[in-house]
Amino acid sequence: MSATSEYPVVTSAAAPGFVPDLERRVGAAAAPGRRAANPFRTLARRRNFRLFWTGQTLSLVGTWMQTMAQGWLALQLTDSAFYVGLVASAGSLPILLFSFVAGVYVDRADRLRLVTAMQALMLGEAATLWLTTVTGHVTIGVLLALAFAHGVFAAFEIPARNALLVDLVERDELPEAIALNSSGFNLARILGPAIGAVVISTLGLAWCFGLNALSYLAVLGGLFSIRLPARERPTPGGTALQGLLEGFRYMWQTPQVRTLMGMVLVFSVFGTPYLTLMPVVARDRLGLGAGGYGTLLAAVGIGGLGGALWLAAVGSRVRQGRLLMHASFVFPALLLGFAFVRSAALAWPLLLATGTAMILTGALSNGLLQTIVPDELRGRLMAAYSFVVVGMAQVFGSFFGGAVARAVGVEWAVAGGAALMLGYAVFIAWRHPGLWRERRRAGAMA
Repeated sequence: MSATSEYPVVTSAAAPGFVPDLERRVGAAAAPGRRAANPFRTLARRRNFRLFWTGQTLSLVGTWMQTMAQGWLALQLTDSAFYVGLVASAGSLPILLFSFVAGVYVDRADRLRLVTAMQALMLGEAATLWLTTVTGHVTIGVLLALAFAHGVFAAFEIPARNALLVDLVERDELPEAIALNSSGFNLARILGPAIGAVVISTLGLAWCFGLNALSYLAVLGGLFSIRLPARERPTPGGTALQGLLEGFRYMWQTPQVRTLMGMVLVFSVFGTPYLTLMPVVARDRLGLGAGGYGTLLAAVGIGGLGGALWLAAVGSRVRQGRLLMHASFVFPALLLGFAFVRSAALAWPLLLATGTAMILTGALSNGLLQTIVPDELRGRLMAAYSFVVVGMAQVFGSFFGGAVARAVGVEWAVAGGAALMLGYAVFIAWRHPGLWRERRRAGAMA
């Protein structure tokens, strides 16, 4: 396809009334009488998606073990909240640098092969981290370098994996498939830290990295077993730069996409510090060790899992845009409460609810975006999404959290981010006064 091809967009002048169109796009995914009662229905019906989801979920268990251990290792090596945030930022800086270039490549490459290659490279990175740690040669410099290498691979893998999803299910199954992916992510968030805490206490911290390396074999096995039908893709014309500019033009000229990406940006950047700083909160504010830190992450995961499974079950029965707006107020409000809690007994239920609200904002925004975008631009949009959610969130969000925590304390880092999120949610409601009314009318007519 030519780089100068036109895509149907809604002009900026029509922005105030974009909601009904967005709701129609989402609602059209299901027949009028359709009700999705079983959240695992898509898994049962689609072999390729089942292989992908199972392997990915098992691998994510290992990834969460590594994430937990990596944050704890950084704290052990430096005794600094700043370096905890810096390690997280180093892992996401390549995503910030390379995501848009990666998106152009994803739209021109075989997505399945690309995901497979990047997963294999991530296996090598995890194995190297295990080897350096178990032999006592790990330093904060080594940890930063390996985190950066992982980020380079992720810059290509994340948009390819998200774009691949449409090849594994039917388009009308996308909302449920995305919710199931979120449920797998949060199931891993529960199991990974719990298993990691046991591994640290019995085998040592290094083996969290070793077991993560082994977990990549699960996702590679699933990817090698996937069989996709031959599908012709339009041959992109023009240069990579033209393809990149084409993607930017589409996102800017489509108010639905522009508004959703703005919300994703603010909530990703300022909603990240509470997770990045969780090792510091666990040790210094709540008096917990590695095991307690793992239970805090698990609480977020349990809440997220419940929210994702509920979203997969209800399918198109809910007005997803309206639900997203409600969640955008609840999520920062819960973070404000968590910021100043000093009791683990109060922290856990707050994190359960926070995990639910967080996964609703993430899964709903992702689902709405994927419903809108044409397939030939999917890689570039998902690259932009990962640029924001992973790149900017971790680089700027984690750095912001670590720097503010160092200057004025952890509680103000979390509370400051939450206040900015809440302020933006209020701004959106004020900037688009017809937004709530339109969604209420749509819901009343359903």
